[in-house]
Amino acid sequence: MLDFSEEPERFRAGITAWIEAHCAAELRNPASGEAEICWGGKRWTFSSDAQRDWMQAAAAEGMTAPRWPVEYGGAGLTRAQDKIYREELARLNAPTPLESFGLWMLGPALLAFGTHAQKLHYLPQITRGEIRWCQGYSEPGAGSDLASVQTRAEDKGDHWVVTGSKIWTSYADRADWIFALVRTDRDAPKHKGISFMLIDMEAAGVTTRPIRLISGASPFCETFFDGVIVPKVDENGNSRIVGELNRGWDVAKHLLTHEREMIGGGARGLLGGRSLGAFLESQEPGIMADPILRAEAMTLEIDSLATAMTLERYGDMAKQGGVGDASAMLKYAGTELNKRRYELLMSITGSDGVAWDGPQGALAPDWLRTKANSIEGGTSEVMLDILSKRVLQLPTQ
Repeated sequence: MLDFSEEPERFRAGITAWIEAHCAAELRNPASGEAEICWGGKRWTFSSDAQRDWMQAAAAEGMTAPRWPVEYGGAGLTRAQDKIYREELARLNAPTPLESFGLWMLGPALLAFGTHAQKLHYLPQITRGEIRWCQGYSEPGAGSDLASVQTRAEDKGDHWVVTGSKIWTSYADRADWIFALVRTDRDAPKHKGISFMLIDMEAAGVTTRPIRLISGASPFCETFFDGVIVPKVDENGNSRIVGELNRGWDVAKHLLTHEREMIGGGARGLLGGRSLGAFLESQEPGIMADPILRAEAMTLEIDSLATAMTLERYGDMAKQGGVGDASAMLKYAGTELNKRRYELLMSITGSDGVAWDGPQGALAPDWLRTKANSIEGGTSEVMLDILSKRVLQLPTQ
């Protein structure tokens, strides 16, 4: 068992030894990429016994959600300890044992708005990788204007009947449950009358349809609710509504800050864990003789370092109560940086980068995928609008 009471350097030594003991050498490959991401869920198939063992060992210690309280399946680490853990994972080229929207988005929302019973029921299932969640926010007529959602939940006494559709629901075809914004009071103003509801994807009337992107494979789906019955209280006595009825917008805003921070920080995991410098060294000799490419690469590395330091600073601020609307800045900066990086990589690799199955592998599909970064979680234009109005408090006229 890990001893989390150690002083920093002893904790680092202990966590390093623990990672080396439980994360097999075959997983600690900087170029493993997507293949070694473990999403969990009822339908998840592990890529190897080593991946399964790593996830289960981490879950047993609470290290799939290291900052969460122990009673909810986490490890109860301090921010400083969690930072050491992430540093050692990166140094050892070890993949995080579990990735999920439950960890990134639903979990923080439940910790902030859920009842104690809801936390005890749902959070440990997330940390153990037993339930895979997807997000039901955007609709065909409610994207950036999210408060215009029209998927409705009609009150039928002891249950709700949900009718409507969602779009861009990532991995909905592989998820077990969905957390969704539904309209429970159709007569209320659009920011009111919305509730945050938990729905079983296996319930009768729930269907999904994958959306194919220009980059080829896509995580996105359309999700349809055709008279789906959702009990108000499940067999364990837990409400399927998180937070107050008709106050789901409060939960939605809180969750969006975590989603935007997650998207904004996504550029840190590029290139199979390699730095830009290491990637450049793998290219043909002399490729960086072009002074313009060299200048762009150095500028990008400086901006990447500055962004990483900003994320760390706001992480410390979050410990004191969250970053609020400033998450729009993190999302905007991170996604624009991500796009710039791939534009540079495509310039450097030239025709090899454009080839779909060439020596650069998935570079072209990944480059195309970055275009969605500035749309999902709120467009860059919406992020700038939030920053100008709510952070900088600039006049609207």
